[in-house]
Parts: sequence; C-alpha cells; structure tokens
Amino acid sequence: VQLQASGGGQVQAGDSLRLSCAASGRTYKPYDMGWFRQAPGKERDFVAAVSWSSTTYYADSVRGRFTISRDNTKNTVYLQMNSLKPEDTAVYYCAVASAYGRMRVATAVGYWGQGTQVTVSS
Repeated sequence: VQLQASGGGQVQAGDSLRLSCAASGRTYKPYDMGWFRQAPGKERDFVAAVSWSSTTYYADSVRGRFTISRDNTKNTVYLQMNSLKPEDTAVYYCAVASAYGRMRVATAVGYWGQGTQVTVSS
C-alpha cells in the first residue's frame, strides 16, 4: 500500500486546512485509516482515524475542531482542520492500520504516508 498525502501549508491561528491522503496498491482490506502528527522533538501522536464504516475517533486535543472522513470508492481519507492553533504545528502523517481494530498508537499502523507540514502562526 502506498499513501500520498497533500494539503499541508502555513496558516494563521483560527484558519482552516484540509488534508487528503490517497491509498493505492493492495487497498482491498477495510482497515481503519487516519492521521498522526509529530512536532519537532516530540513523539508521533495519534490525531484521528476512521473505520471502513465511517466510525470516527479523535485525540482529545483536536476533538470538536477536526473532522475526519473517508471515501472508500477513492481509497481516500480526509482531515478537515478548523480553528487551528499554533500547537497544531507538526508534520502530519497519513496511516493505515495493520489489522482490524482501533489505530490509536503508532504500533497499530501498518503503512505510513510521507508526511505533510502544517504550520500555524499566532
């Protein structure tokens, strides 16, 4: 499975961004897809994920501001980020789970995308 992420950029606090991630290759298994992020000097943290049936789950730090969705016909996952804060600044990585079940930790990830930078200035 190959993951191609896009949509990062530099914005002001309070602005919005939409990330997209398209999966290609052996994408027939209906595992969860989602996003992690990594700020400089910090670990890679879970942000949000969505199941094949569109059940969503979020990190507490983004719940209510970010919305994740997926289009199974396009093998694509989206992350709509609203009310962005400087602490959201990080490299965002698209991910596909390695098996059935929730993907809240990096060890549950089977495939990673290349990362896209999101920078939020105050």
